[in-house]
Amino acid sequence: MPELIAPTVRLHTAWLEAHQEWGPGRHEDGFGLRPSDEVDSPAGFAAWVARLTDESNPAQPLDTDQVRCTYRWIVEGDRVLGGIALRHGANDPRLQVIGHIGYGIRPSARRRGLATWALGRMLDEARALSLDRVLIVCAVDNVASARTIEQHGGVREDLRETELGPAWRYWIAI
Repeated sequence: MPELIAPTVRLHTAWLEAHQEWGPGRHEDGFGLRPSDEVDSPAGFAAWVARLTDESNPAQPLDTDQVRCTYRWIVEGDRVLGGIALRHGANDPRLQVIGHIGYGIRPSARRRGLATWALGRMLDEARALSLDRVLIVCAVDNVASARTIEQHGGVREDLRETELGPAWRYWIAI
């Protein structure tokens, strides 16, 4: 049975296995991974997990280029299946580009309904933050993601060009 957990250094090896499965240069949404993050070494991985934890903690100050965000890993036992992130706030202009929620499922764990399940849980967290609606952006050719969003009531707003290519924008009322 899958569960959503906060990022943890305990799953370093399992996370690296999932990361390697995506392959080099592939976009892994939901993990908050930046090109500058060094995740191979235990120290680098611990620093990355600490950053994600700080971004999730309302008591921690954020740099001006950051958005408060709750990160969760989708795990089953000690296997990392994917990640999902909920970016807080309603009026930050950056959210109009990247959306409030981003998620990714490792290739070998797809077609099991994990994204639909995890999105439902994160919508509950959005509700707890008093968000009245969330924006989710998905690549125009990602039919599975579009279906996942639509299953949760997502209404397509428009198509926009992003740094990763053309993307659909969907709104979900909370």
